[in-house]
Parts: sequence; structure tokens; C-alpha cells
Amino acid sequence: MLVDGSDIGQRSETVRRANLSAIARGLHERGPLSRSDLVAATGLTRSAIRSLVGELASAGFVTEEGAVRLGTPGRPSPLVRPDPVSATVLALEILVDSIAASIVGFGGVQLEHVRQDRPRLQLNVDDVVADLATMAADLRARAGTPIVGVGVAVAGVVRRSDGLVSMGPNLGWVDVPLGARLDRVLGIRAPLVVTNDADAGVLAEHRRGAAEGTDDVLFVSGEVGVGGGAIVGGRPLTGAAGYGGEIGHLPVNPDGAACRCGATGCWETEVGEGVLLARAGLAPDAGSAGVDAVLRAADAGDEQALAALAHVGRWLGIGLGGLVNVLTPRLIILGGLHGRIHPYVRDALQAELGRRALPAPRALVSVVPATLGDDAPLVGAAELAFEPLLADPAAWFGRRGAMHLASA
Repeated sequence: MLVDGSDIGQRSETVRRANLSAIARGLHERGPLSRSDLVAATGLTRSAIRSLVGELASAGFVTEEGAVRLGTPGRPSPLVRPDPVSATVLALEILVDSIAASIVGFGGVQLEHVRQDRPRLQLNVDDVVADLATMAADLRARAGTPIVGVGVAVAGVVRRSDGLVSMGPNLGWVDVPLGARLDRVLGIRAPLVVTNDADAGVLAEHRRGAAEGTDDVLFVSGEVGVGGGAIVGGRPLTGAAGYGGEIGHLPVNPDGAACRCGATGCWETEVGEGVLLARAGLAPDAGSAGVDAVLRAADAGDEQALAALAHVGRWLGIGLGGLVNVLTPRLIILGGLHGRIHPYVRDALQAELGRRALPAPRALVSVVPATLGDDAPLVGAAELAFEPLLADPAAWFGRRGAMHLASA
């Protein structure tokens, strides 16, 4: 049987690019690694690692430092370090109470960051887009680094293919072509991706937070609304067109309150910020300051505040019980509001979860607060923006000069 030599060359090049990707991804997600670490992580030979790391170093993406003594026989192994300023991404975040922007370097290093709190009525699309463009321009001017991608996390239902926000109930947005609008005003010649804030949050916690090393994860984050993201078998569960994960709109109480999405009895009407504040005797739109007041009152033993927290904890357990039965995660991470109130609602949540979840999956799952806090969606947006570079570093070789010009 004859084998076409060009086909062998193509396969060899495909393997080379895949190996470069594995090394770049390992360095980005885990930080500096010795060549010996890379051999162990990839299964490649020492000579292959030396050659591939040399390519990444020649392209300016990594540096090699003095050999690391590992306490084992043999020669010390050089340390390979990702260079944060060799390639950076712009991450943007749009929530009900704030917008944020960040420049993140290769390896996950945050180089520049700004967050702007906003009144909840100041959610006009034109204003949000214009303000994000201004924030991004300021950060890029300060950082002066090549931008290889843009990631955007938004509190809404997002069509991943083009960044259309089909619905943002708590933003008041319907069918907003956010991806196209941001791409136009930012003027950055790099891929741009828009995702739901909770999908970004679970990615961040999986790579850099509470879920590192865990491949079946559910992330639940509540503020005004409630969003969810899931990692199943190590892969994001996004559903058709990226619309999956809208767990805040699970119908849990047919006799419940009207939801901003137009339905009745959605989960977020029982566990969102508004119901907590209202049941504690505060205005439903009192925001983060109102939540702080509820927690202070609870610490002082106020019965109304404690009852409000117990209500939210109970309904969290009810909803999570059903999700555990469907997804069987090993870890549930509570972000945003739910991460903040977790110590106050833990007992009520766990009691209801024990009653609602099937014994076998219930025995496997733990519930913990998020470790990345309010920045989880922003971190996840940055991770998504790095994907083209991580998937094929070789495609970016020789483009650093052009990227610098585009960032100027």
C-alpha cells in the first residue's frame, strides 16, 4: 500500500500543532512548569518538549529560567514560564449592578482592571456599550499589550454563535446584537465571544477556583436574577445555540410570583435578591447594601431577617435537589448573592437537599461558596477569549508585531 508523502506531512503538522496546544494550555492554566513537568503532563519525549518549548520561546510566548532541582537523580530541569505580556485578552462583564473590564495576560495574570457600579435603571444598551468602549480604551492604553481576543460575560440568554442577547430579563434587553455592536465600537482585530455570565463563572471556577480538578460541576449565581452553568465530564454544558443553563427560570412554584421573564413561579422568584430583601422588610431593589443590612440584622438575631434567609435557603435546596438528580455533579458552587449568604442558609439548604435529591447522587455532591467572588464571570470571559490562542498557538507565530500595532 502506497502512502502519500504529503498526507504524512499534513498529519505530522497536525500532531505538532496539537502538542504545542497541550503545552501552551498547561502553562496557561497551571503556571510555570519545568520541562520535566511538561514531559509528565503530555507524555512527550524530552527532546520533543525541548523543541516545542523552543518554538514557543522564539515566538515570545514563554521564557526559560535556570534549571530547577527536583531532588531526584538526573540533570536539573529548566523552568518554562508563560510571559503575561506576550499575549493578552480584553475581558468585559455586564451585570445588573455593574460593568467591568480587565486586561488579562497569558497565564491568567490580571494586568489591568476596572469595575463601575451603576444604578439599576441605567441599563440602556447604547450607554452600556459606549461606557465599555471607553473603559476598554483606557485599559488598553495603560497596558500597551497585544490583544489576541475579547471575551464578554453578560447577565442574559446568549446565542454563542454571534453574541446576540436574545433576552436579558433583569437588564430589560430583548434581541440585542451585543457581539456585533461591541465588535464595531471596540475596533480590535481579534476574535470576540459573548457568553452568559454564569457559563463564564463556572468556567472560571473550574480552571482557577473551587472546582479545579473536578469535572462535574454546577455553578449557581444569584443577584437580581439567578443564573447557572455546568461542566459535565470536563466539558461545558451549553445546550443548543448556547442557550442552556437558565436554571433561574426553572418553574418550581406554580402558585408563586410573576417573573421578569414573563412566566410565573420561576426559581429566581424564590431565591433571588428581591425576595430576600422583601421578606426581610426592605425594598426589593435595595441592592447589595440591603443584603448587607439583612446579614447584619441576622447576626443580631433579628427574626424577620433569619426567616427571610431560611426561606431562600429552603428554596435553594428544593431547586438544587432537582438539579442534582438530573446532572449528578460532584460539586455545587454558589456564587454572587448565594455565595455571600451561604453560611446563613447552609442548614436549611442541606436539609431540603437531603429530602429532595436521590440518595446516591446526593452522597456524591458537596456544596461550597465560590472562591473567585464577584470577578468569576470576568475571569471566565478572559478564559474564553484565550481559546483561539490555546487551541493553535502556531497560528499566532509571527503575528505579535501586527497585534502590537492593532493594540496601539
